[in-house]
Order: sequence, then C-alpha cells, then structure tokens
Amino acid sequence: MSTGNAEIINVTIKVWRQNGPSDDGHFETYEQAITTDASFLEMLDLLNDSLNEKGSEPIAFESDCREGICGTCGVMINGRAHGPQKATATCQLHMREFKDGDEIVVEPFRAAGFPVIRDLAVDRSPLDRIIEAGGYISVNTGAASDANLTPVPKDAADQAFDAAACIGCGACVAACPNSAAQLFTSAKIGHLALLPQGQAERWSRTEEMVEVMEQFFGSCTNHGECHEACPKEISLDFIAFMNRDYVKAKIKNRALSGQN
Repeated sequence: MSTGNAEIINVTIKVWRQNGPSDDGHFETYEQAITTDASFLEMLDLLNDSLNEKGSEPIAFESDCREGICGTCGVMINGRAHGPQKATATCQLHMREFKDGDEIVVEPFRAAGFPVIRDLAVDRSPLDRIIEAGGYISVNTGAASDANLTPVPKDAADQAFDAAACIGCGACVAACPNSAAQLFTSAKIGHLALLPQGQAERWSRTEEMVEVMEQFFGSCTNHGECHEACPKEISLDFIAFMNRDYVKAKIKNRALSGQN
C-alpha cells in the first residue's frame, strides 16, 4: 500500500448478477468503503469478503496474474471495457480513478461470442478456436537455435513486438458495436506474418484464422472502438494488414490447390 496521499472513499457498486447463460440476470447494488490505493480487483475482493461474512453468494469474476499480462480480468466498468483509464487492464486500474460518492456499474463483456458463465465471468473460448486454427509455426524439435541466427529487420521486429503485445483479453470485441474480433485476430496473424519463422504457414494461417473468426464474431466497420479499448493499444493498421493478406491468401491458396 502506498504511503502517499491515499484516502478512504465510499462508492456504490452496481454489479451484474447472472447464474448462467440461460438466466436473465439483474443488477445488485452494494456500498463499499475502499482506499484509493487499492486496485479495482482488490475492491471486488473486499466486497466478496463482506458478502461471504453475510452468508451471501460472492461475485464471480475472472483474474489471474493481476499485472496486465494474462488478459483474464476484463469487465465493463461504467460502460467501458477495462474502465476509464486508457491503455490499462482492469487489474491495473486503481480506485484513485474514482471519487467519493461515485456510482460504479460493473458488467461482463457483452458479446454474442462471449456467453456469460456466471456474473462477470464469460466464456472467451472462441478466441482459443481462432488461435487453434493457425496461431502457431512449424519448427524442428531439439535444441533452440541461436537468437541471432535468423536476421530480422528492425522495423519488422518492432511491428511484430507491437502485435505480440496483445493479451487476448477480448476488450476489442466487447467495445465493438458489431462484436468484431478483427483487432485480436489481426494481431495474432500479424506478429507471425512479419517474422521469417512465420512465413511457411502465412497464407493458410491467414485464411483459416479469419474464417474461424467469422464463425463467432461480427464484421468490422471501422468504428475504431477496439483500439480505444485495447489495454495494449494495438494499432488498427494490423486489421488492414490482415485484410490485405486475406485477399492474397485466397488467391495463393486456390492456386496451390489447382483451382486456378
């Protein structure tokens, strides 16, 4: 805990409660006193402690690393994926972003591809299905090669690192009015397609990942909400890169299969 200017604030928490995907769900309201040095998830932990003490059902929510790395913790806070602070995952958000007397509305990510499991926890396995379709490279087994064995241009390496920063949280889907997953998919395609190691499956990967994505999620209409909600600020340029590669993949893969 900080020894700086922390203070205790009282906030009203409106939390979405839902027993499962077939349940209608409803909001429940709680009052919580919390230090401004606490993280948002610590506030939910304390709220659950008080619910347990009263014999009530605690709020189900997801978390793991609590360092903004794993992408597990996403929720909608006052209608915004991950809350009011830009480039910040829910677990990195602190209560100093709120004022005494504030009402905070907490909901699960809203998307047809993310059915609610319970309360704030949603099923984001469709993102796993996209990765399974092609988010990998083929390499020979054995000892790892030297890191500098394959030269990579710095610009390509920098862009690949930017794409690989995606933590797979699904905020892009939740923020999009179409529930599109183009930003997530393009980041996963882009960070492999930009490196020499990803070239062998580049065209099959692009076609297969995009087509699995379209089974679960909506279409991109360039609103740009995904970039604004992304805690890693993945660029919209990767969507353009993916779309270009998808058109090329369609032509190349048809030619490889003898359809042209």
